[in-house]
Amino acid sequence: MTKLKGKKMFIRQLCAGVALSLLLAAGGASAQQLSNQQLISSLSQIAKTAPMIDPALLTQEANANVGKGVAGQPSWSQLANLSQLLVEIDFENDSIAIEPKSYRTIGLIADALHHPNLMFYKFLVVGHTSSTGDAKHNLKLSQERAHAITEALATTFAIPRNRLYSVGVGQEMPVDPADPKAAANRRVQLINLG
Repeated sequence: MTKLKGKKMFIRQLCAGVALSLLLAAGGASAQQLSNQQLISSLSQIAKTAPMIDPALLTQEANANVGKGVAGQPSWSQLANLSQLLVEIDFENDSIAIEPKSYRTIGLIADALHHPNLMFYKFLVVGHTSSTGDAKHNLKLSQERAHAITEALATTFAIPRNRLYSVGVGQEMPVDPADPKAAANRRVQLINLG
């Protein structure tokens, strides 16, 4: 896994300076296979010219483009230049209730965020859904799920709230565009804002 991670990182840095992104979803590595050091390494890669990101503007663009996609919107397109980690967090169906088995993943993330290399950074928690259901409902659900993750990190794992921003994008940025209803599209993205 380490060689593969190194190759991916090298290729992504060569190709348009895109930051390392790990997918912990169907077909990818599970959270249990990632070590705390791998999480810290993945999230601590900051581009020297990282753009300033306004979470309120991200929310505004997502709300204004329901069903139209947001990847091309100015604020959303800048996220590709930031260090990020994609994780699968399981929720009860059509709910913000986090399934107990996902607390281990959230705990691993919290441990990484408490590490001295990351403790002064702020993070954006982005919620995503599959395309099952209405686009407006999915946007609202993704926002609520992102907020649920930030609340779990802040309350259960004592990550200061002023380090976490939550935003939902609904079904607008599928990781598997060929199958918009795929479970892999239901995910949470953690992005280092610097």
